[in-house]
Amino acid sequence: MSSVALFHRDTPYPHWEFASNSGDLLRVVPERGGLVTGWRSNGKELIYLDIERFLDPAKSVRGGIPILFPICGGLPGNTLPLPQGNFPLGQHGFARQLPWQLTALEDGQGIALELKDSEPTLKSYPFSFLLRLELRLGAGALEIDTSVHNRSQEPMPFSFGLHPYFNLSNLNNPCFEGLPERCLNHLSMADADTNEEIGQMANGIDLLVRPSGDVRLVDQEAGLALDLQLTAPFNLVVIWTEPPRQMVCLEPWTGPRQALISGDGKLEIASGESCSLATRYAVSTC
Repeated sequence: MSSVALFHRDTPYPHWEFASNSGDLLRVVPERGGLVTGWRSNGKELIYLDIERFLDPAKSVRGGIPILFPICGGLPGNTLPLPQGNFPLGQHGFARQLPWQLTALEDGQGIALELKDSEPTLKSYPFSFLLRLELRLGAGALEIDTSVHNRSQEPMPFSFGLHPYFNLSNLNNPCFEGLPERCLNHLSMADADTNEEIGQMANGIDLLVRPSGDVRLVDQEAGLALDLQLTAPFNLVVIWTEPPRQMVCLEPWTGPRQALISGDGKLEIASGESCSLATRYAVSTC
């Protein structure tokens, strides 16, 4: 592991820290699913993390930026049907549960996380792959460039997503810009009015939207706006809240739930080829 620009910290939990020249920083715990547990910009911590829950390995993480691969969402019976057979694969795949390799980027602008296939992954997903994320800190921005490499001898289908948790001042006050009029309510799996669903954030929502451009989250009480800047095919968005937690997940996905079964948004890489996915979060005052 490169020591350049990366420092190990023991508090408030063991993690690696990367700081930019402007003082913005990332915190990451590579052995816990390559989890980014913090992003501080202009002195404000943007990422929500339930530290008490995080420190209990028996519980699922609530916070940070979990990585979703090779599926987003769940599958019927937690089973992935492929021409090679049926394979057991749980909610959001396995990437968020496995240890990753962490290095500093050579340009000094951020960090790289890598995950390769292994004996456990091959039991759930019979493909040889390399998944690499490059996270760069810009002025008030976090850029995440992802590359997926198919090292198998046959085409490799997949979905990819990020599941960032962002702090909110109040679940009742934030608003969104750039959302389409209609959405898919994941709780009922029915088409719904987006504005009506967003109005229920304090009660808990789980929505999939297909925006035509970028999406902005405005937290007036905090005086902050967060822009999720999307690039096809990484341009579906899930919005999720879990009251009473003062947070919202604003998640870019490549495809909806069960994309590898329905074909809707399914990505496939030929043998020996790769796919690049880009997204960017930018924060500003409002």
